[in-house]
Amino acid sequence: MEMTATAEITMAGLLEAYPGAQRALFRKYHIGGCSSCGFRPDETLAGVCQRNGGLDPDEVLENVRTAHEQDERMWLSPAELKELLDRGADGLFDIRTREEFEAVHIAGSRHFNQQLMQETLSTWPKDRRLLLLDHNGSRSLDAAAYFSGHGFPNVKCLRGGIDAWSVEIDPSLPRYTLE
Repeated sequence: MEMTATAEITMAGLLEAYPGAQRALFRKYHIGGCSSCGFRPDETLAGVCQRNGGLDPDEVLENVRTAHEQDERMWLSPAELKELLDRGADGLFDIRTREEFEAVHIAGSRHFNQQLMQETLSTWPKDRRLLLLDHNGSRSLDAAAYFSGHGFPNVKCLRGGIDAWSVEIDPSLPRYTLE
């Protein structure tokens, strides 16, 4: 989605337009990652920039847009993932909880636990493809950004997560909601 955001956009509006904005703000400016550097949804970007050292809101917006474009390149649609799997791709990792994984998962996927993460970071070739999924796509993008930041250039995540997969590709997989 292309949006004309200005310094007067509220932080809620910014996060709606650019879902990865909080991650981008924290990574570059240490804004929004904890209570001491947080912001209110009704604050404007200009206000947040002002109280964080007088940052230039236009520069901050450009950083958020650039991060958004990088995030967009990490997404795979369910159809694109199916095509990769049909062609024999491996490396599909499910980052949901053990209970969610045991209840329902895509055939051939592996539950991505702490041990597998450490193995991946320490021993796998950096150019190996990693395909990540979660319940609805929100956490997998954070995980993809993490691995990308650790030198893995071929990280993708499933847009809409296993929920989108069960709607678009395999309706035999039961859908569920998280509480």
